[in-house]
Amino acid sequence: MTQGLELSKNKVEKGVVTEALPNVLFRVVLDDNGKETMAYLAGKMRMHKIRVLVGDKVEVEIDPYGGKGRIVRRL
Repeated sequence: MTQGLELSKNKVEKGVVTEALPNVLFRVVLDDNGKETMAYLAGKMRMHKIRVLVGDKVEVEIDPYGGKGRIVRRL
């Protein structure tokens, strides 16, 4: 059985949350290249009420078209 992350065409990167913004948005600095990006919380994380705080390490799915990222896991 395959996982949802393997079926996704978006690339998954690790990063650190630097700022929490309104409407479940976060600023995340990516570990690989040091770029800062905006990311929103995935629906399953909202549904299970998983908290993400400033300083948390997270996995972010990056949209290939340059939009916002989606936080899919808290590490």
